[in-house]
Amino acid sequence: MPKTVIEIEHLYKEYRLGLIGYGTLHEDLQSWWARIQGKEDPNSKLFSGNQSRHRKTSDHILALNDINLTVKQGERLGIIGKNGAGKTTLLKILSRIASPTKGTARINGRVASLLAVGTGFHRELTGRENIYINGSILGLRNFEIDERFDEIVDFAGVEQFIDTPVKRYSSGMYIRLGFAVAAHLDPDVLIVDEVLAVGDAEFQKKAIGKMKNVSKEQGRTVLFVSHNMQMIEALCNQTILFEKGSIVAKGKSPEVILKYFEMIRNSSFDGATGKRIIGDGRAKFSEIKLTDEKAHERFHFEIGEKIRFLIEYEVFEEVKNLKIQIDLLSEKSREPIASLGHNLSSNPLKAGHKDKAVIEFSTEKFQPQTIELSFWLGQEGVKGRCDAIDGLGTPLLLTSSSFQRAVGFINLESRLIPQ
Repeated sequence: MPKTVIEIEHLYKEYRLGLIGYGTLHEDLQSWWARIQGKEDPNSKLFSGNQSRHRKTSDHILALNDINLTVKQGERLGIIGKNGAGKTTLLKILSRIASPTKGTARINGRVASLLAVGTGFHRELTGRENIYINGSILGLRNFEIDERFDEIVDFAGVEQFIDTPVKRYSSGMYIRLGFAVAAHLDPDVLIVDEVLAVGDAEFQKKAIGKMKNVSKEQGRTVLFVSHNMQMIEALCNQTILFEKGSIVAKGKSPEVILKYFEMIRNSSFDGATGKRIIGDGRAKFSEIKLTDEKAHERFHFEIGEKIRFLIEYEVFEEVKNLKIQIDLLSEKSREPIASLGHNLSSNPLKAGHKDKAVIEFSTEKFQPQTIELSFWLGQEGVKGRCDAIDGLGTPLLLTSSSFQRAVGFINLESRLIPQ
């Protein structure tokens, strides 16, 4: 029977938001020094009439709420959930980057973590030097690192740049070398958090194969966080689903992924996932799905594939010239990348009318990236909106094995498929 590698009992992590100061470090230090001396805060009167710079009371957020989890040797555990659900917080605690507020997390063996681009690398040092430093941190001696060095460099594909400071590496090179180091230095537990989304499709496939190999042949344990459900299903034999800091499902990956999609559909319109922006309520979205041409629900697509939005809506008060608009936004900057707009009906729609629309577009003009989605429902030529949804909880992920960069706003062609 496989031994237990990770054991988590009643784990909590609470973050304190605040106290928020008066606006500058100088003023905050003044206030702190006054409190130490038992004197009146010199800034309290100065800013008492300025609401924009008021000191706010602290608030607390429970990022992890009573987590109990056991992971066996050789298990490949997928961790999924909406943004802010607690996935990364758990990995930070397991990686000893953060400490829990309460509870215990025990790990038997060495841990290698890849939580962000450049994790564990010193920017001023070369790729070669960083490999040896990371190996030493994992407890390996130089001759042990020597034995694995060529394999690491070959896997990462950075032979030409191995003696170049890593600050000159692209994000893709960072990820390739970081993953190669973590996977080849024989950790007992390998933790990977979403960073493979930065790499190209070819390297992602290579990395998935490596993680499978170290798990099956060497008995290593893998914890893998991703919004890419295809990668989760391809790699992980078990998956857990996070929601609001708690584990709400654990089991075989296909079953848990199905529950995740159900959760997104059921919560996208109650404020828990996508943020509903209140309109006049004359018409409302009732369901939104992302699918491929075969109606398989997905959030990860290869560049060049076609994406379909399956949208259901309901009319509560008569509307004319009902229109839908979909905005595709950069996840990082929230800048618009592309926009789709279609008239749903030129005829008046009466209260009680329910209908659906399928909008299709091709991704061939895009670059690999993560995209947030925003949906708007309103009347052509009338100010305001009937309904709007900002985000679906899980972003749209576009990847490609052959990178082509698109610059600026994309003039996108789409079609409304008759139902």
